[in-house]
Amino acid sequence: MLLDEDSQFLAKPELEIYADDVACSHGSTTGAIDETALFYLRSRGVPMEAARNLLTLSFLAEALAEIEDQALADELQTRLEGWLARRA
Repeated sequence: MLLDEDSQFLAKPELEIYADDVACSHGSTTGAIDETALFYLRSRGVPMEAARNLLTLSFLAEALAEIEDQALADELQTRLEGWLARRA
């Protein structure tokens, strides 16, 4: 997720496959915050920075949900929220 106008993303996905009978591919996706979702939140009175923070946290929530140690997931959530609050 690109969080500001100066952000850059450079990707060079590489795979090493040592079996002749394996077929696979690799890719990645990047992009800015969804403008439609941002508009939706803004049109309901959510301030710009709060809307951006909500969308960023919702993007990261899926990764946090994969962490089995709930205490660690909670700590990461708290740190992410703090980082976003300092960015504002």
